[in-house]
Amino acid sequence: YEESLKAISITPSIYDRIGEDGLLKLSQVFYDKVFSLKDAQKRWFLNIFASSSKNEAVDNQYRFFVQTFGGPKLYAQKKGKYTRLVGRHANYNITTNAANLWIQLMYNTIDELDALKDDNEAVRVLKLYFAYTAHYIVAGMAYMRSDQLSGGTQIDTGRIW
Repeated sequence: YEESLKAISITPSIYDRIGEDGLLKLSQVFYDKVFSLKDAQKRWFLNIFASSSKNEAVDNQYRFFVQTFGGPKLYAQKKGKYTRLVGRHANYNITTNAANLWIQLMYNTIDELDALKDDNEAVRVLKLYFAYTAHYIVAGMAYMRSDQLSGGTQIDTGRIW
């Protein structure tokens, strides 16, 4: 767990290292991979994203990355104060297999991203962060109550935290 946190505390930050353009490219290339899955055994994975368009998925992930990795609070501007990753993903039946495929696609994306080619430290901490977070979402979903689920594209208003 502690190793995974290095991606959000690294100096200079991931945001400062690759900027909004790099984080946008990370999201775009990742979702290009997701939405072009052809293998029939992996098409099930694309169904997780059926409730949003590719552009919306890219935008949500990009905003989350910018905010998480040291930039302005773009995600909060769209979705509200809390990221609540488990609650936002609980309706999508994300399994360990889905987490593993997500990680594989993200690792491949990171390895292809020009902005990270010469930054082994950033690559290492990002991969640790993404592996931990993907499996945290799977594990956390076992403990979600129906009143904790969220998601969609609106700011969550009226919630008591």
